[in-house]
Amino acid sequence: MLLKVDGVSRHFGGLIALDDVSLTAEEGKITGLIGPNGSGKTTLAHIISGFLKPSSGRVWFDGSAVEGLDPYKIARRGLCRTFQITLNPQRMTVMENMLLGARQQLGERVLMAALHPKAVRSEEQRNMERAWHLLEMVKLHDHANELAGGLSGGQKKLLALVQVLMAHPKLILLDEPVAGVNPRLIDDIVDVIKKLRTDGETFLIIEHNMSVIRELCDTVCVLDMGHVLAEGSVETVLAREDVLRAYIATGGQLDDAVQASTPAAVSAPQGRA
Repeated sequence: MLLKVDGVSRHFGGLIALDDVSLTAEEGKITGLIGPNGSGKTTLAHIISGFLKPSSGRVWFDGSAVEGLDPYKIARRGLCRTFQITLNPQRMTVMENMLLGARQQLGERVLMAALHPKAVRSEEQRNMERAWHLLEMVKLHDHANELAGGLSGGQKKLLALVQVLMAHPKLILLDEPVAGVNPRLIDDIVDVIKKLRTDGETFLIIEHNMSVIRELCDTVCVLDMGHVLAEGSVETVLAREDVLRAYIATGGQLDDAVQASTPAAVSAPQGRA
């Protein structure tokens, strides 16, 4: 397994955000991480990517333990992520944002830039060509010289995704890649992820849109109140009554496409909204 989360727990004072959570992500596959609001998805994403340390448990990536490492060290190992709210510098151009994603560039070191200017220029040219190719893939090349702040919400999500690809990641963690996106652009984002998966990319996707989860994911893990409630194929997991109850009890909704595939509607347990 490319990614293995083994018995991870995280406490915030007396609050147990995660309790003995385990999951895996297989190379070349798309794994979904879903659950009601407050189930622990974001906490787990922060632990996997190094923004939080677990109270206990291990995180293995590409054969090495990475729990507790700084985020930039985990990213250098090839585990890169996006965020629900895009963090691209708004006053830099789209192309400049792309070039920021290329890691460990020769020109970042003053001595290297001074002693080996040809090598630096050659690398810059390669990065520019790759950035342009990726922008073409997501139909943002016409905006390359525009400020990133002028993009729509969906375009910013696409920019964040292809910026991550500049680092040649081994696994991409996407945090709600279609949240707040115009429905007309959701299909574009889904199509890009499908193409990348065909090209061999590996994804761990946190998403509330169950239609997107159904269309993209090979397997899915459901968190509820900090515990793993279910794990397995998308069709099997989303048909489970306990998964439906978890969403209904917290006021969450499964979309029509998912509800239509389930055997019957499930009522919320007594005493829960």
